[in-house]
Amino acid sequence: MSDDLEIDLDAIERRMDGAMNALKMEFASLRTGRASAQILDPIQVDAYGQMTPINQLGTVNVPEPRMVVINVWDKGMIAKVEKAIRESGLGINPVTDGPLIRLPIPELNEERRKQLTKVAAGYAEAAKVAIRNVRRDGMDQIKKAKAAGMGEDDQKMWSDEVQDLTDKHIVQVDKALEIKQQEIMQV
Repeated sequence: MSDDLEIDLDAIERRMDGAMNALKMEFASLRTGRASAQILDPIQVDAYGQMTPINQLGTVNVPEPRMVVINVWDKGMIAKVEKAIRESGLGINPVTDGPLIRLPIPELNEERRKQLTKVAAGYAEAAKVAIRNVRRDGMDQIKKAKAAGMGEDDQKMWSDEVQDLTDKHIVQVDKALEIKQQEIMQV
């Protein structure tokens, strides 16, 4: 078999792993009733003419289980950071105290917990779509290799390999979703 007929399974697996990592980042940003500095990760602030993550504008700490504190370095950015948090849809009302912005994390009610489980399911579905897109790209590579002279047996073997990778990653997404939903629904 020549090298141009090889399918790069490592690249396909790396791309699928990338979808899993993106899912984990999105899950970390979901509020579960406990304070976590990661809930601020997806929030961007218009600072100095460009969108900047909050953790690059100040120090983010979690001093107690239901409180996140941001010590904003530039006093002129306090109002912008506060506004970005309010408009983020996290459901957190920031309290400004000098250079500090305190984010008291309220208890989640049952309705909000159910909403968050649906959001988590949406994130998981987006990750599955990304994984399936990588699978489709891999299958396209196999079809091109077949047109270039790959045998039927090799085509079947590579297709099975790509499908196995896909199945493995879909199972990982389902497990991660189940764990996150249990975490959200935990009182």
